[in-house]
Amino acid sequence: MGITKSDLFTRQQNELANMAKAIAHPARIAILQHLIKKNACITGDLVEELGLAQATTSQHLKELKNAGIIQGSIEGASVCYCIDPKVWKQYNTVFNMFFKEVKNNGSSCC
Repeated sequence: MGITKSDLFTRQQNELANMAKAIAHPARIAILQHLIKKNACITGDLVEELGLAQATTSQHLKELKNAGIIQGSIEGASVCYCIDPKVWKQYNTVFNMFFKEVKNNGSSCC
């Protein structure tokens, strides 16, 4: 397996790539949309909502939590998840800046 060449890119480019990677799965998008809609959710509710296995849902939650996008708190035998508003705002800012870099001047690119 090769070494990543992340040192060839700027900190901002690496940050954006890591953010994109964290949400780059339809199940994670669905989880985030559900959490936004409900404001918080128990893992079992997400399993039922998504129709995925408990282990699969938990793996996606782990990836989102490792990226800091969501936070979880233990309530008895359940874990309740919600969006971390500070990190969500950071994602919003970074992606908006990225998409604003493209200036549409009305001409075709080729």
